[in-house]
Amino acid sequence: MADITASMVKALREKTDAPMMECKKALTEAGGNMAKAEEILRVKLGNKATKAASRITAEGQVAIAIVNGGKLGAILEGNCETDFVAKNDEFRALVQNAAQLVVDKNPADVAALSALPSGTGTLESTRATLVGKIGENLTLRRFLRLEAKGTFYSYIHNGAKIGVLLDLVGGDEQLGKDLSMHIAASKPRTLDASGVDAELIETERRIAIEKAREANKPEAMLDKIAEGAVQKFLQEVTLLGQIFVKAEDGRQTVDQLLKARGASVAGYTLYIVGDGLEKRSNDFAAEVAQQAAAAAAAKQ
Repeated sequence: MADITASMVKALREKTDAPMMECKKALTEAGGNMAKAEEILRVKLGNKATKAASRITAEGQVAIAIVNGGKLGAILEGNCETDFVAKNDEFRALVQNAAQLVVDKNPADVAALSALPSGTGTLESTRATLVGKIGENLTLRRFLRLEAKGTFYSYIHNGAKIGVLLDLVGGDEQLGKDLSMHIAASKPRTLDASGVDAELIETERRIAIEKAREANKPEAMLDKIAEGAVQKFLQEVTLLGQIFVKAEDGRQTVDQLLKARGASVAGYTLYIVGDGLEKRSNDFAAEVAQQAAAAAAAKQ
């Protein structure tokens, strides 16, 4: 039997928000396999077991630049340590300037971007000067530069913490803005079912079957129940399958909307500030107390 450590239980709890004892039981049942333990918790607790996975922690902003009549676009994420600095005009200008340099100069990576001329020096020297002025680390994390098959539209939400760059073929500006807003609000994982990992689909199928068995559903119904669960999952995670956020009847999907308007989505990029990063967690009162103690010790 695998040795279930406290750190394993803690890691599973942080990922799932499930109670400690439930995490330990799931890990024991899964023989220490973290992925299998998470699946067991989802069977027992439903989607509550994955809500912590969507938490976004790092601070910063997303910037977008579109040129050539909507045919060329760039999306970029810049990070900082605190929300206060994320609202700083100079930091925002740095990130927006970086996005403009991406679309204008087509750098290969962040290092090449940082070396580009900016102001009286380079983008890197501008960043370094601002770090010294603000007293907080600032980074340019990631970017994409894309050519549109149709026309690019964009949407920036929540103080520039969420950014969407949408490539829409056909339609009009209002449709482009509405769909960009929908993506920011609904956060689809992919455009359609073809982009969903087969293993994710199989996991949903297994979970649906196990939940149905726990509910004492007849074995003959399990495949049908599982297929229904998979289709519901695909509707939730794919852009075309989602219910359009502005649908008047509350039922029209994005796919149905596009067909009605004679348009299609060639692709989209969704950036969420800090996605996949972990922010330094500070207890302000404890930090002040620690600084006071250090100052008192220095006087002795």
